[in-house]
Amino acid sequence: VFPLLDKVPDRIRQAVTYVPFEPQVPLWFKTGDSMIDKVMQEDLILSYPYEQMTPFLQLIKEAALDPRVLSIKITIYRLASKAALVDYLRLAAENGKEVTVLMELRARFDEANNINWSESLEEAGCTVLYGLEDYKVHSKVCQITLMEKKKIKRITQVGTGNYNEKTAKLYTDLSLMTADEEIGNDAAVYFKNMSIANINGHYDRLFVAPNSMKDKILALIQSEIEKAQRGEPAEILVKINSLTDRKTIDALKDASQAGVRVRMIIRGICCLLPDVEGYTENIQITSIVGRFLEHSRVYCFGAGEERSMYISSADFMTRNTLRRVEVAAPLYDETVKDKVRKMFATMLRDNVKAREQQPDGSYQKLSMVGPVLNSQEYFYEEAYMEAGDAFHQLLRKQDMDTEKKQTV
Repeated sequence: VFPLLDKVPDRIRQAVTYVPFEPQVPLWFKTGDSMIDKVMQEDLILSYPYEQMTPFLQLIKEAALDPRVLSIKITIYRLASKAALVDYLRLAAENGKEVTVLMELRARFDEANNINWSESLEEAGCTVLYGLEDYKVHSKVCQITLMEKKKIKRITQVGTGNYNEKTAKLYTDLSLMTADEEIGNDAAVYFKNMSIANINGHYDRLFVAPNSMKDKILALIQSEIEKAQRGEPAEILVKINSLTDRKTIDALKDASQAGVRVRMIIRGICCLLPDVEGYTENIQITSIVGRFLEHSRVYCFGAGEERSMYISSADFMTRNTLRRVEVAAPLYDETVKDKVRKMFATMLRDNVKAREQQPDGSYQKLSMVGPVLNSQEYFYEEAYMEAGDAFHQLLRKQDMDTEKKQTV
């Protein structure tokens, strides 16, 4: 669709397109600061497309040049046709770092692109692995290993979306960067297992499909059921693209019957009907379809401060949990968790682009109760405000005022 705009006169293009938007630099990112040192001090999370991928790319570029860094390992599913990430991985290999890239060649529609990038990486001295024979590697994991004061340290990145610098401007995704030792140990084991095609590894903190992710998710749902049965607060919050797995659907139905409050944001296919008397009265399902493709996956279990939170590459689909290699990572840092909590709360208040699923499977627009809220516009307005871009704040205010009038 995008090339069609080149054929359209300017006056028409402005009438049928959104106000221009550019991802913003996160408030905590300062040019010239060391990303390696920053991640070693605190967990960081990026929210695409509202925030730029720049900090993560800067982390890889810095790792390519830093004498402390021993290796970089990464799984790649889709890349843009022009990828700075590949340039930095090549640079790292040329600087003597051990660079291992697990490239999935069966990424639908991107097979040829991935083959070309694989050849480029190999030419620079990177070790390129080509996935597993029977399982598509869909995880988004990167690990930097460094030697500091004669001790091995690890920085691990786990994301919900691809390392694609183009789609990061169109898809909503989350990217966690952490120096947590236990997550780092799990990620190191993960890459070791992938290098020998072992899908049966043991992990303490990460959920890894197809071996253990589904069982751990079902166990967390069961834990909420047991809380509800004891009369304790119990809640499940989930944001995914699709829900089709039968065992997970049955577990969520059981949770509802036990009194667990279940709220899910599911953009696409959903094979669970909410608010069915006697079965799913405690389940609310919302779909948000807007300017950006809702793509992030988040799982939350528990209520209040005891809530455990995970970001993941996997939807609740049988193909993801049993026939793909997927990874979910826990969020520990309170600042990071608070950011994700606020995002959830905002999306659940969306009354412009959100549609609520009904017991018969249809979707209905929410009633306009309270202020008009388009969650995606709220997030990028927030990103501009934090970046201090007064010009774009004014543009957005004008556009939102127009949309409010049209809505009324």
